[in-house]
Amino acid sequence: MPAQPSPWPALYAVIVGFFMLLLDMSIVAVANPAIMADLHADLAQVIWATSAYLLAYAVPLLITGRLGDRFGPKNVYLIGLVVFTGSSLWCGAATSIDMLIAARVAQGLGAALMTPQTMAVITRTFPPDKRGAAMGLWGGTAGLAALVGPILGGVLVDWQGWEWIFLVNVPVGILAFVLAAWLVPALETHRHRFDLAGMALSAIGMFLLVFGIQEGNARHWSPLIWALIVAGVAALILFVVNQHRNTREPLVPLSLFKDRNFTLSNVAVTSMASAVNGLFVVAYFYLQQVRDMSPTESAMVFAPMALLTGLLAPFIGKIADRLPPRMVPTIGFALFAGTLFGYVSIMTPDSPIALFVVIGAIAGIANAFVWAPLAANAIRNLSIQQAGAGSAVFLTTRQLGFTLGSAAISALLSAHVAAQGLPARSIGESGTTAGNLSPELREATLHKMSTALSQSMYLPALILLVGLVASALFVGVPRTTGAPKAKPAAVR
Repeated sequence: MPAQPSPWPALYAVIVGFFMLLLDMSIVAVANPAIMADLHADLAQVIWATSAYLLAYAVPLLITGRLGDRFGPKNVYLIGLVVFTGSSLWCGAATSIDMLIAARVAQGLGAALMTPQTMAVITRTFPPDKRGAAMGLWGGTAGLAALVGPILGGVLVDWQGWEWIFLVNVPVGILAFVLAAWLVPALETHRHRFDLAGMALSAIGMFLLVFGIQEGNARHWSPLIWALIVAGVAALILFVVNQHRNTREPLVPLSLFKDRNFTLSNVAVTSMASAVNGLFVVAYFYLQQVRDMSPTESAMVFAPMALLTGLLAPFIGKIADRLPPRMVPTIGFALFAGTLFGYVSIMTPDSPIALFVVIGAIAGIANAFVWAPLAANAIRNLSIQQAGAGSAVFLTTRQLGFTLGSAAISALLSAHVAAQGLPARSIGESGTTAGNLSPELREATLHKMSTALSQSMYLPALILLVGLVASALFVGVPRTTGAPKAKPAAVR
């Protein structure tokens, strides 16, 4: 019997595209001030350029996973890659904030088509006892992309302008297409019933909730905003009821949540994603607005964070397999929350930048302790029949965390700016704006701005504590000592 081909080349191929689309979740943070100035946008509008992408990414994930099963993961991945690459070109050509937001929606839809197929390659080509290493690479890629994005974005903004944070995707997308077409196998397809009611309720609920949270401060938390938020929550409750009553093929099989570690992993990854997004939005506004750094300079402050995450993630993944599931991510959450509270204390107009670099390096170590172990714990106890649906749910909650984090930090930051008596556009203007004032007024303005930003940092820090509690409640024993040996799964 001929030996089965190694599944690793196929995974490497899809990781290229996966890394690219994940970069676009964080790469815009460092370019926000430049986009606001060039397209004459306000804070709420430029944050929507990120939230629109994240929302269009998160909402269809439960559906696009099923599309991969029906039409083949390779085919759906390639279609998504074409959509993502084409819309990246559209983003780079945008001449107004509205055009950019529309293009980002298209980008998000392309990303939603691609992402579930990357996990499908793992669950359908790797045997269960080899998935830990594969998920380590997948989870490490997700964490590294969130940190590398702003650094690459800073270099590109200073070098050629904000447009190039999107245009750079075009050659990378072409390369990713060639690699996937060549190396990813055509996997068996399966017919699925599509839960149309569940799709509609999940999409409506998430959109109304995110829109209401993000637009709340701009619209003075009017009765309409509260009605939208309540309607969004109601739609999501109806979605859960619908899934419970669906006896055929629900979009989200609620039986997945009988696995305690799966449930807690989803809570923890939502917390982590929200906090990371909130951190970068606040930190880059601070470094560029208060400290008057260029995009590249501000991004390099976090270079040690990205470097340490990338270097340590593979080693931490191997160590995590030998320890109880709760140990590694709990340490990571505690360490990361501590660094964010540290940022709060030093976010003043004249604090040493070296402190930000040191704290960022510690945060990089913390990130390496979180991303990959959470992904591995999520699917660790799932059967091969549950793995596809479980992966889609985990991806959706992760993306929902990024989306809600973006919306919440936008609302909180706008509120703190207003509380400091600063005009709404002050956060979008460069630090040189204060340079036109007298020294006394300049100092007072920068102090107010840094106060608004530092107070906003409490939100991601507190959100991380939710992940800390969730990870501390994981159960189980080290895989190498107590877990039953899994039987290799045949490639379908």
